[in-house]
Amino acid sequence: MSRFYLTTPIYYVNAQPHLGHAYTTIVGDALARWHRLLGEEVHFLTGTDEHGLKIQQAADAAGIPPQQFADNIAPLFVKAWERLDITNTDFIRTTEQRHRIGVQKLLQACFDAGDIELDVYRGMYCVACEAYYTADDLDGDNCPIHKRPVEHVEEENYFFRLSRFGDRLLDWYANHPDAIVPEHRLNEVTSFIKQGLHDFSVSRKTLTWGIPLPFDESHVAYVWFDALANYITAIGYGANDTTFNKWWPVNRHLIGKDIIRFHCIYWPAMLMSAGIEPPSGYAVGGWLLVGGEKMSKTSGNVVNPLDLIDEIGLDGFRYYVLADTAYGNDGDFTYEGLIARYNSDLANNLGNLAARVATVVGKKCDGRGTAPSPSSALAPISSQTVADAVEQWQRVQPSRALEATWQLIRATNAHLEQHEPWKAEPGAGVDAVMGDALEALRIITILVYPAMPDTAREIWSRIGMTGDIADVRVPDALQWGGYTAGATVTKGDPLFPRRTV
Repeated sequence: MSRFYLTTPIYYVNAQPHLGHAYTTIVGDALARWHRLLGEEVHFLTGTDEHGLKIQQAADAAGIPPQQFADNIAPLFVKAWERLDITNTDFIRTTEQRHRIGVQKLLQACFDAGDIELDVYRGMYCVACEAYYTADDLDGDNCPIHKRPVEHVEEENYFFRLSRFGDRLLDWYANHPDAIVPEHRLNEVTSFIKQGLHDFSVSRKTLTWGIPLPFDESHVAYVWFDALANYITAIGYGANDTTFNKWWPVNRHLIGKDIIRFHCIYWPAMLMSAGIEPPSGYAVGGWLLVGGEKMSKTSGNVVNPLDLIDEIGLDGFRYYVLADTAYGNDGDFTYEGLIARYNSDLANNLGNLAARVATVVGKKCDGRGTAPSPSSALAPISSQTVADAVEQWQRVQPSRALEATWQLIRATNAHLEQHEPWKAEPGAGVDAVMGDALEALRIITILVYPAMPDTAREIWSRIGMTGDIADVRVPDALQWGGYTAGATVTKGDPLFPRRTV
């Protein structure tokens, strides 16, 4: 069985989960579900980032130790992902012992390779994004991401000699041109490397909340060296070579565009230094904006995803997140946009199709499904839909995979409008039309499963299909002609009652 290892970024525990966190995690879940439909063994990792100055300051402000602060917040992410029906295989916390062991092994390996050396850091540092900046990076005196003043820092640090890895990184990307999607992000990374790489700090001496360096316990690991290692510590690096070798290298790191430099330059260089193969691939997403600004605690524009589930239902929310923004682009969340897409795509299209088919089969076919025609006009449309959806899932483009699926939904609704089986007398003509519609709906249901698993299971059952839809395997299950005549078809309550703003 082939394997697919997928990760989200790990999320800071300085604040509760918000819509920006949910966006990337839902994309990851849909991708994980798709690869399970392909018959692959999937390892899907997410987790929390719990060390660093930002966490220490948040804990101090709350008047509690940082470990207690992290212990209070991390479970909120676990509960949020459960509520969003996220099927992660593992949840890593950077305060776990398995992570500490792996981080120290990685640090030691890079130190032994001669790529970590003691030096003095002088420069600007943003606590909010845990990053050092040069004067050219800044917006005046402010961090370009958080729009707040940076701090001038001068202290003894250990540095990773990133400057030594420019040619090796360029060679690796030249040999792996599909490693980063969308493609323009690869161009961004290689352009940055060609400008010349600067060494970066991997430790702090003035901070105690972190993992001590194995070769100098007066320093703790700087947050990026600590955090990035979660992708290997969670699969056994430093503790279980068999498990690590089974899953590494990762197939896809899902990351936001603001952390591309750390993931696509720092991280593979660190791995090269330690003698570990770089990640196979990255999928770089944009930001989910509110009012044109990135969602963050600092900006005060945080949207709680669980509130939206209460408003629109779980699958309605998941669909909006996946369908409304092409992965890689920025999206702008609005409540009005959420309701409009729900009513248009779900209530008027998918929900209406499922209800129509069940109603006509109930009235004209004695509630029993009929066989599709091999020469149906819907068959080539279905074939093209499947080909497009498979390609877009492979490219980590859920919105485009869903748009392809909706082409078949619209075509099937149009097919019914053309033939008007609800006006015809029961017989062969109605049976043929409804068999084609049921087969199209069967294929549609498989294609929407990664985005809307509960809805897919409900439609699967209503059209008389047996077994768990999660157990079907594509592309075989997406071949036209798989619906079996004679199954009991039931209508049920409306899948997506219309909503008003």
